[in-house]
Amino acid sequence: MVEELLLSLGYLGAFLAGMISSVSLFLPLPGFIVVFLLGSQLNPIGVGVLGGLGAAIGELTGYLIGLGGQKLATLKNKKRAKWLNRIERAFQKYHPGAIIFAFAATPLPFDFIGIFCGATGYPAKHFFMYTLAGKLLKYLFIALAGFYGSEWVKSWFSLSVGK
Repeated sequence: MVEELLLSLGYLGAFLAGMISSVSLFLPLPGFIVVFLLGSQLNPIGVGVLGGLGAAIGELTGYLIGLGGQKLATLKNKKRAKWLNRIERAFQKYHPGAIIFAFAATPLPFDFIGIFCGATGYPAKHFFMYTLAGKLLKYLFIALAGFYGSEWVKSWFSLSVGK
């Protein structure tokens, strides 16, 4: 039943799964599972690209929250603004694009990066580009894992249930 619902949404389901799972800050949602399942039934490249695009767009919420928080932090407390400037200088020193890409492409907690980039005023265009590259890689990997590994996962669960 769930599989039929996912297939009826098709590629749009991959996009929505990626976006919704990224919009929810600090709450894990099953976007990866949806992309894995859709990757096993549809073209995994299309599923991965649309899932990654949706996830990158969804991550802009954290960036926007950070951007709004930046204005509050500088208005409310000058010490916080100095602390934020120190962290921003360290971030700039260690290749921010590589950091954003690494967090986007791995299971590391990306929400903190998005909020931080917004709070420090990191250019939104650069943030989105590096996020998109990382999310595309991650979601392509997940969709391809679904394509090539879904039968193995199904057989593994049938062996576990049968015991």
